Amino acid sequence: MNLPTNPPLPRRRFRRIPKAAALLVCGFSLLFTDCVRREPRADIVIVNGIEPETLDPALVLGVSEGRIVSGLFEGLTRVNPKTALPDPGLASHWEISPDGRIYTFHLRTNLVWSTGEPITSADVVYSWIRALKPETASEYAGQLFYLKNAEDFNSGKIKDPNLVGVHAIDPYTVRVELTNPTAFFLDLCAFPTLEVVPRQTIEKYGDKWIMAKPLPSSGPYEMMFWHLNDRIRLRKNPRYWDAANTRIEVADFLPLGSPITALNLYETGGVDLVWDKDLVPTELLDVLMKRPDFHSYTILGTYFIRCNTTRKPFNDVRVRQALGYAIDRERITKKITRAGEVPATHFTPPGIGHYHAPEGLGYDPDKARKLLAEAGYPGGKGFPRFTYMFNASAGGASLIHAKIAVELQQMWRDTLGIDMELRQVEWKVYLSDENKLDYDTSRDSWIGDYNDPDTFLNLFMTDGGNNRTGWGDPHYDDLIRSADKENDPAKRQKYLYEAESILLTNGPVIPIFYYVGFNYYHTNIIHGIYENVLDNHPLNAIWKTPATPTKH
Repeated sequence: MNLPTNPPLPRRRFRRIPKAAALLVCGFSLLFTDCVRREPRADIVIVNGIEPETLDPALVLGVSEGRIVSGLFEGLTRVNPKTALPDPGLASHWEISPDGRIYTFHLRTNLVWSTGEPITSADVVYSWIRALKPETASEYAGQLFYLKNAEDFNSGKIKDPNLVGVHAIDPYTVRVELTNPTAFFLDLCAFPTLEVVPRQTIEKYGDKWIMAKPLPSSGPYEMMFWHLNDRIRLRKNPRYWDAANTRIEVADFLPLGSPITALNLYETGGVDLVWDKDLVPTELLDVLMKRPDFHSYTILGTYFIRCNTTRKPFNDVRVRQALGYAIDRERITKKITRAGEVPATHFTPPGIGHYHAPEGLGYDPDKARKLLAEAGYPGGKGFPRFTYMFNASAGGASLIHAKIAVELQQMWRDTLGIDMELRQVEWKVYLSDENKLDYDTSRDSWIGDYNDPDTFLNLFMTDGGNNRTGWGDPHYDDLIRSADKENDPAKRQKYLYEAESILLTNGPVIPIFYYVGFNYYHTNIIHGIYENVLDNHPLNAIWKTPATPTKH
């Protein structure tokens, strides 16, 4: 892996670490010394987790990809870095009809692509229709289903895009017609799927448009280069409407999955900022958590297990429930994760806006054994050996996933008498196999896209792009749709509560714990990062001062 070393990296003070871990750090340091590529150092270097599979806003699935994409492209709204609520983006303002169904967005009149051509309302319409087209195969197309006729267009029931509820009234006005009032629609307008992409480039280059040079961008940054397994370098877009308040000139995103390597680079000044708890060495977690440059905070995120309900024996709800009751979640959070995560018995995290979730399956070994026996497998007798899939990353960023997998393996063997095989696969294989339902059970996680329970419960609509369990229930779908139509908070709570009760009882997913947000950086050097519940930290809000790192 190549890393920036020119000019020489500044030395930083860091807390003494255990000898064994220090040897690991040194080993990785030597490894990197042998394979550096000479590049001028970016103004800010960020360890961003795994290598992105794509940077197409209509296709991105992961949080790490979304961070980069939202630097390159922008929607009608953008995320406020402090509150994670929607702020005006490409649209300077909007009006909403009294019934909450018609939005009239007014674009800024000074919008241009990074290549100089004007951005107009036709680009917005094109981007949204493109995300909805069946041939685009956007798994997040459902974010647009709130538009009139959008779901039917996506499913192919209607062919004419002019029937979808988004139209350009003039070069600077977009009219959106929703099927129902949607409380979180402005939040969705800041989501990557709804960001505005360059039609002229996509039509010229097809599936490879994101590698076009130059790549027109609508956001605060433009692409300098994407070196696979090395870095993605972004440069400030001087034509961005808010360029005056974009302070970082050049930013590098490193695809790095090894916690030890990430820490080594951070301690030696090679990187300024490391996202995600997966990039903290678990053997050092207790020590590092006490340092002022390691930050932990509450976010809307859930770690859970998917069950493939199209395969035996997981097509039996009693089997899925038995797995859920046999998990001692507190053992996992205290023994493995250890950063303040809370054991989860329901899917939506606590604290999500205007909602209280029902209790789901707790830890009850006797009930687990009883359910498995009722399903025809007393003491695990006759239960087929099955697999548990989890993703790997270079160097072992998935160590937590592996440890949790081993713990689950032991719990299910001890409590239920069943044997599970661990199946660790690369990220792309992991996503592909989940999408194809080519797995038995799988680890997964979800970070809320907006502060509403819909962002969690909408996932499991029948045939939803992010369902990936094969499970579906028409009554569940009706409850979610009823909640989407409802403006009364009490009635929405009732619909969503019943829907989540169905989800938890049927067990296509088994919640394990609620995440905490985690990153590390020196607060006297890096600024503009706020602990919001969506763990969303827009790059254009971040800035850096040449201060001396805090001694710790």
